[in-house]
Amino acid sequence: MLLQAIHSPDDVKLLQERELPVLAEEIRKKIIEVVGQNGGHLASNLGVVELTIALHRVFHSPQDAIIWDVSHQCYPHKLLTGRYSSFGTIRIKDGLSGFTRISESTHDYFDGGHASSSISSALGLIAAWRLEGRKDKVVAVIGDGALTGGMAYEALSHAGQLAKNLIVIVNDNQMSISRNTGAISRYLSRLSMTASYQRLRYKIDRLVDGIPYIHHHLGKFIFRFKRGLKGLLLTNNLFVDLGFEYVGPLNGHNIQELEKMFRRVKNIDRPVVIHVVTKKGKGYSPAEDDPSKFHGVGPFNTSDGVVEKFDTLSFTEEFSRVIVKLAQQDNRIAAITAAMSKGTGLDSFSRKFKDRFFDVGIAEEHAVTFAGGLAAGGLLPVVAIYSTFIQRSVDQIIEDIALQNRHVVFAFDRAGAVPADGETHQGIFDIALLRPVPNLTIMTVSSAKDLEICLTWALYETSGPVAIRWPKLSCPSEIDVFSKPVQSGRGLLIRCEDFAPSLTSHLEEEREKPRRFFKKKNLSKGILLVCTGSMYSETRTACRSLLMKGIYCDIYALRFLKPFDESYFVSICEQYEGVVLIEDGVHFGGMAEYLEQVIHSNCTSIATRVMAFPDSFVANGSRDDILQEAGLSAEDIASAAQSLAKRPS
Repeated sequence: MLLQAIHSPDDVKLLQERELPVLAEEIRKKIIEVVGQNGGHLASNLGVVELTIALHRVFHSPQDAIIWDVSHQCYPHKLLTGRYSSFGTIRIKDGLSGFTRISESTHDYFDGGHASSSISSALGLIAAWRLEGRKDKVVAVIGDGALTGGMAYEALSHAGQLAKNLIVIVNDNQMSISRNTGAISRYLSRLSMTASYQRLRYKIDRLVDGIPYIHHHLGKFIFRFKRGLKGLLLTNNLFVDLGFEYVGPLNGHNIQELEKMFRRVKNIDRPVVIHVVTKKGKGYSPAEDDPSKFHGVGPFNTSDGVVEKFDTLSFTEEFSRVIVKLAQQDNRIAAITAAMSKGTGLDSFSRKFKDRFFDVGIAEEHAVTFAGGLAAGGLLPVVAIYSTFIQRSVDQIIEDIALQNRHVVFAFDRAGAVPADGETHQGIFDIALLRPVPNLTIMTVSSAKDLEICLTWALYETSGPVAIRWPKLSCPSEIDVFSKPVQSGRGLLIRCEDFAPSLTSHLEEEREKPRRFFKKKNLSKGILLVCTGSMYSETRTACRSLLMKGIYCDIYALRFLKPFDESYFVSICEQYEGVVLIEDGVHFGGMAEYLEQVIHSNCTSIATRVMAFPDSFVANGSRDDILQEAGLSAEDIASAAQSLAKRPS
């Protein structure tokens, strides 16, 4: 097996051309095997296998830097840079990241995870190297989907006249996560369909290749001649106008063609854009047929591509159902996403209400400000974006939405702990980032019914901006409390008998209420567990275990993080001897920290405990792994509550 013998890119360079297709096949087989077991990004990685091989055969990593935009397509890169033996641990606790990580390898120059940043990073690296006198190349590999992000164009505009050793490879697969839409996709398609230029270019290539011992300067002349010819045939080329040499489009699955062009480009003393056309999911028919489904996928059966599916309803699925239901009743409702229609649950909406659905590409900043414009025009826009990605548009939320008090509803999916994707994808910063913003209402939901009630309230019972957050998780069992109407600033007080009647009923004597039983036995005045909605399931489990130990506890499930009814909250806390404050966000500047201050300012006798994510980034792992590492597991919650309970002597 060739792949097992690859310990560095130097080993790739030693292979014969006839061995390269075998290596590509082995890489695909390994990726499919591991992703089938662990989940991960499949289609994007299968599409860049040949491209990765060619890069590592021509360039000299890590002396030359290869920077993968987003880096969700770096699995072949990992396999060719000494990580084959640990590849089976990808995306699991203490294993390899699903993205590039500087802690893993000298071949990874940056921690990846978010889109459109590679050219900026590459340009900064080149500028630093130039000051040191280094002339090594920097290659930024960016997909056409990431080119929908404005940051990429800011970098291209800066780089064209500055970065002589920069090579930008545009990986054109006509996909980001969902299928690409918009002018950029059409523009790249127009470039790749210029058959007249392609025919002439290949004839010139064959002629030049037939000249023995071709001189370096003649090669540069031919290169520039083709660029001029391309200018005549393509009329306009954005990359050329920005100061780049433009090459392509090339067949991204032809290693020999890619190698040949990469070697020529290395000798060009100008920034270059190489346009490469690939097929997402290449070599695995289920992923080729449905690349969106196999972009980021859970464990699946590799023989037929059937993805593991659970019967329980997820928060994302409930959001999808509710927004479609409301949109059927109200034609003012519009939905916006940033290349994540399936991930956010808007794919059904997009099919049913095409005129009211807007996929803006990987452009969260634009999505937010665009929604503000829709609101100004009288629509009811709902912006569905993952919590980790909404971080990119904080300025727009402040300036273009909150400052103007626009009625925009934000749906933050993947709030709190996010399994498998590591540091760059945790939804733990939104609360601390956005709670200080005036006019912005922030809500958190605990169940499917709670989500429906809160989303409906946000659309019709208030006039300013509202953000609602929920986890990547199955919805818990419904209880009557979750159906209560919204009262601004107030959450839901859930008595233990509401969610654990079977557990509390056996404690009754002569049909006593459970609360009277605990008081009679002098076991505990009781502990109140206060939680954000995303932590309700773990809090409920903790509460059950406390009841088994004779410690009475109730849950206050937060609905509002802002505004917040402090006096109502204090009146509830006064009924308990201790309060545990549980939040799936960061401790510093978070909700739990604020609530502890509220309690101590009003009830000095009540013991409190704050439980939130510490001041550190969160690595790979399952949801349980992440919460346990952060000290937020059900066992941790129960232990914290038990330490506050006063036991009888």
